[in-house]
Formats: sequence, C-alpha cells, structure tokens
Amino acid sequence: MWVNKGFSISTKKEYLDLPLIHNFLSQEAYWSKGIPEQIVKKAIEVSPLCFGVYKGEAGKDGFEQVGFARVITDLATFAYLCDVFILPDYRKLGLSKWLMDIITNHSELQVVRRFMLATNDAHSL
Repeated sequence: MWVNKGFSISTKKEYLDLPLIHNFLSQEAYWSKGIPEQIVKKAIEVSPLCFGVYKGEAGKDGFEQVGFARVITDLATFAYLCDVFILPDYRKLGLSKWLMDIITNHSELQVVRRFMLATNDAHSL
C-alpha cells in the first residue's frame, strides 16, 4: 500500500467498492457506458493488478474509494492499462498522476516491454 497526503492506493481487491466502480464505468465513462455489473466483477477478478485509490488509509475505519485503474497483463511482455478514473470531486489533486506513477513503477510490471493505454481524453497521463 502507498499513502500520501490523506489518500492511499492499494492493490488488495477486497478493498474495492464494486458498486462504485460499476456505477462510474456504466454511467460516466465514455468507454464502458451500460456495462453490466457482472462483467465489471469478472474483469476485476481475472485481472492480475487492480489499483484502488482511497480517501484515508485503505483497510482502516472510514476509508472510501475515490479512484480505480486496472491492468490486464501477462506480467512478462505486455500490459494494457484500462478503466482508469478519479471521481470528479477528487480531480485536480494530483491523484491520477500519483496513480500512474505507482502503476508504472510497480515491481511486477518492470519487466513488461510494452505498456498500452488507449484514451480519448487522458493523453497527459
């Protein structure tokens, strides 16, 4: 787990707030409008690395999820970063750049030769 200025990032899937993730992906994200909750759940289950961004320290009393990212990868040659979001109330705090730094420097992704992100609006990441 990583902690910075009242926020934390964790890869523990048990901390993920599936209803929050599904709501954002199905209602707000241009790339996944209308996606069924069961599809989101399965995608999280089979993805080796999912990153939750939390207000407060993940796993402690009162923490709440404010962001998410998922990495589809073979942990050897290729990784695809997807479903990246920070909730609107928590944008402009540097959380997305911090999240990208954590992901790109994650120990299990250091041998990956090709890292892909397809985006219409987040080229600065």
